[in-house]
Amino acid sequence: MRIALGADHAGYELKNFIKAHLEQQGFNVLDLGTNGPDSVDYPDFARKVADDVVSGGADRGILVCGTGIGMCISANKVHGIRAANCSSEFEVQMSREHNDANVLALGARVLTPERAMQLVDLWLKTAFEGGRHQRRVDKMMAIER
Repeated sequence: MRIALGADHAGYELKNFIKAHLEQQGFNVLDLGTNGPDSVDYPDFARKVADDVVSGGADRGILVCGTGIGMCISANKVHGIRAANCSSEFEVQMSREHNDANVLALGARVLTPERAMQLVDLWLKTAFEGGRHQRRVDKMMAIER
């Protein structure tokens, strides 16, 4: 599975932690930046990751900013993205099982690196249930059109 990663200045350290964690597990990781503590605009990196997921360059994307909120809102502006800002196992599981989320947004200022890794691992291993949920995902996607 190929994972696109993106972060702003608040999230770049956690992004690097996630990158190393995923590479150790054998995932193909595309790091789309940022790569330092200098202030940058999170919508730019959300767009890069979202575009990569929609184009098929990545199977899923992970975004990190201070809270995950700005990244999530920005990514969801891209047609075809279902981004979820999660901070609990239940949210992560539901985002995949019921909503088929293809982008996970995390907050570096609200999660420890260890907690973030638990959420990332669960998100990546949780499958979409389909069935009645597919109808609902289709309706969400129809709103974009």
